[in-house]
Amino acid sequence: MTSILGISAFYHDSAATLVMDGQLVAAAQEERFTRKKHDYRFPQHAVDYCLSEAGIDPSDLDYVGFYDKPLTKFERLLETYLAFTPRGYRSFRQAMPLWLKQKLHLPREMRHGLKDQYYGRFVFTDHHESHAASAFFPSPFDEAAILTLDGVGEWSTTCIGHGQGNRIELKQELRFPHSLGLLYSAFTYYTGFRVNSGEYKLMGLAPYGEPAYRDQILEHLLDLKPDGSFRMDMSYFNYCQGLTMTSGKFHQLFGGPPKPPESEVTQREMDLAASVQAVTEEVVLRTARHAHALTGSKNLVMAGGVALNCVANGRLLREGPFDDLWIQPAAGDAGGSLGTALFIWHQLLDKPRETDKIDSQRGSLLGPSFSNDKIVSTLKNHNAVFSTCGSDDELCEQVAELIAAENVVGWFQGRMEFGPRALGSRSIIGDARSEKMQSVMNLKIKFRESFRPFAPIVLREYVDQYFEMRPDQESPYMLIVAPVAKSIRTRLGREYDQAFGIDKLNFRRSSLPAITHVDYSARVQTVDRVRNPLLHQLMNAFYRQTNCPVLINTSFNVRSEPIVCTPDDAYRCFMMTDMDVLVLGRQIVLKRQQQQASGDQRAAHLAQFQLD
Repeated sequence: MTSILGISAFYHDSAATLVMDGQLVAAAQEERFTRKKHDYRFPQHAVDYCLSEAGIDPSDLDYVGFYDKPLTKFERLLETYLAFTPRGYRSFRQAMPLWLKQKLHLPREMRHGLKDQYYGRFVFTDHHESHAASAFFPSPFDEAAILTLDGVGEWSTTCIGHGQGNRIELKQELRFPHSLGLLYSAFTYYTGFRVNSGEYKLMGLAPYGEPAYRDQILEHLLDLKPDGSFRMDMSYFNYCQGLTMTSGKFHQLFGGPPKPPESEVTQREMDLAASVQAVTEEVVLRTARHAHALTGSKNLVMAGGVALNCVANGRLLREGPFDDLWIQPAAGDAGGSLGTALFIWHQLLDKPRETDKIDSQRGSLLGPSFSNDKIVSTLKNHNAVFSTCGSDDELCEQVAELIAAENVVGWFQGRMEFGPRALGSRSIIGDARSEKMQSVMNLKIKFRESFRPFAPIVLREYVDQYFEMRPDQESPYMLIVAPVAKSIRTRLGREYDQAFGIDKLNFRRSSLPAITHVDYSARVQTVDRVRNPLLHQLMNAFYRQTNCPVLINTSFNVRSEPIVCTPDDAYRCFMMTDMDVLVLGRQIVLKRQQQQASGDQRAAHLAQFQLD
């Protein structure tokens, strides 16, 4: 049996993936174990988990791959710093210690992380090659166009390619510093959010605004061509040579300095978010049309951080030239570990690839699971009061009743998700019909901004009844935004049309108000019994009780923390929030029955979430 370990590290979201004879066995991000969000260090815990899951030692590995080529990236950094010297010196001085200590010595670092027990060679794939492999090889398509978009790899920021059988080929690229991902991050920074984590917030904020600055962006910041390629006017940006994303010229164009973090969001930030989102969607659509013309394919696969922009993905699926679309669930850097492992297996070793109607990502449930004994032991260690259900049927019926009574439920089951989304294993679940649920979850459980929307999960067989999607259309990884069906929308009059920004949250927009965004959109996840049978069973129980096949699903974490990994993580998060119910395996924990954490403990714990 051929064992291949893929690693991404030292840049953003370190992760490890293990592939055995072409099958995805395990994958996890380092942040889930260390509890340090976006942990960039060598993924020691993730590597150890992957090997443990397979029951092998480092000496049993046949190949170890890394998701980019550090020497090529170092060349790009040096060329960029030299081009802007002496202005780039401060940035250069901050970057070099990590490069000189670790990044230029990756074989040594990886061998050490493998306990000096791996004796083979290391394979270094191109960054966008890793993204492309992660997008195409697990997809359900035998042939597809490939589109990868992110901030920057070595030099590439966007690539168009083609995949067929067990081969991928990158055909065209856009190069640094011209980058759609960095353009979006510049606006993330300017509107007061943190780069590499606040882009989701910017996307969620966009529907509250109007694209008032769209023309200014297209006139001043980038020269956009019909094929989706563009050149940016770098005098408006500072990321090549400085420690910030935007320059004084950028600030002058948009009416002032960047918004201070944690300050109040104003209409200007909403309009800026709407504007850069509109430009992003236009670039993605043009690039995808060019990819279609270049490859002639009816299918498209995507990866890279920009592929997580599910609003753009939804427009691409509805308005683009492709019949079908598949997006890597771990589209960011973490997914590069998966891509490089599959690239070695298929492309370098020339192993055949078989496709099916369902992708080979296994629901992206590739992380650790915990036995019932471990769960019970954890609860007893915390002196928790809990009950145990005798069967999955009993569990689902009880939990469905609790959700229908407007309880917020922490749902911890099976293997942890790989990628940024909770897909029903480490989830917080609520009743989408509740008018109060969005504000309760945002402010009292997630400790985050009130404007941020929540995503629905829907039984796949009912997806077209609640959302403007095809009958039985799949969206299993929560990567597509679709309009809420007109049949469940609420008629709103002139008062709503005249409302601005956050005030729109005060109106009931549909019969599922908790998941209907202010523009009548929703980030849809479909649930089927193949990928997640227990969640499917729970939702069927809820449907029988309420005649509603839709629930809220959000990640089981609070602001500034990664998604929970262990039963202990889940219990701690549960006790420090206003969550009502915790379900760990077949154990049900009710908050009202627990000895509450003291006020001092809770206040100290919550204080760390004031910084994002």
